[in-house]
Amino acid sequence: MPTFCRHNHLVQNCPICTKEQSIELRPIVSSSAPRTGQQRPATPRPSRARPTASGVRSGGVTVRRVARGADDGYRSSLVIGLKSSEDAGRLADELAFAAYRLARLEHDPPGLYREVADPGAELEERSWLAFLIAYLCPLGVSGEDATDAEDPFAEIERVRTSWASGEMPSLEGVRCGPRTAHDPARGTKTLEAYRTWAARAGSQAAAYTGDAAWPPQRRFARAFERLALPGLHRDARFDLLVTLGRLGVYDMQAGSLALGGANDVTVGAKRAFGIGDPLLLERRASDLAQACRIPIEALDVGLHNWQHGNRATLGLGVDAEPDPDTLAAISGALGL
Repeated sequence: MPTFCRHNHLVQNCPICTKEQSIELRPIVSSSAPRTGQQRPATPRPSRARPTASGVRSGGVTVRRVARGADDGYRSSLVIGLKSSEDAGRLADELAFAAYRLARLEHDPPGLYREVADPGAELEERSWLAFLIAYLCPLGVSGEDATDAEDPFAEIERVRTSWASGEMPSLEGVRCGPRTAHDPARGTKTLEAYRTWAARAGSQAAAYTGDAAWPPQRRFARAFERLALPGLHRDARFDLLVTLGRLGVYDMQAGSLALGGANDVTVGAKRAFGIGDPLLLERRASDLAQACRIPIEALDVGLHNWQHGNRATLGLGVDAEPDPDTLAAISGALGL
């Protein structure tokens, strides 16, 4: 009977026990299968195209280097992952811009956002327009890859349809903004899935509202979870619900960033907070928002723009600048 040692090997195969028991170690026998000098052919991997600002996918994987400042001794307990005051300064700028955008949505919404905010308009039409804005995304990027547009909402205005008509927008050749969820290869499938989602609840209003007794944060979280439709990525869902809440369409408010996946917001959060655990990321994001005295929702656009390296202006125009007082408060909280 074969004997096994304390290392869970046959005694004669264990290099430790053979020495201890003065047993000859069994020689390693190589495979008798014939060897070949030919290399195995590499298995080609399908290329994954990224959507460009125009909404047309490129032919292959795009590698983008993230700009990082040199380690100059900067340290902050709020952003443990940052070692550069330059990186922290850019983050402060983007957080201040994102907070300014939220204030504009609430008090002076630009472009088509004004129609969504109109309390006299039909609720289903307001909800549908908000979805189209978030799905296609307004044009406009500032920074190294700046793209100016006289009207960031021009393309959305051109293709939009009414909810009551039941017609799908004609999306062929549509130009989309930097956070678009539209994939030309999918056509209108995501929009069809959205209409089906609303129909199951009876209306968009019923789908977004859920239980009338829910607090705003729970309503936001439940709608975010249920809106996980094919082709509707995290950024579009989150921005849609933030928009609906800030424009007063529904009583909802984000209680967390809903981090996860390979999006710029999640990757940026991991860089800034120096950790990958989702629960700790959310906790540190909340601490940062409180210390900077900005809404947690501002970290969505702020981290996205900071990680991406260019500012998605999201309807405000490329000349929009953050409020100086807000920027000063955030810089102070970050120890800049």
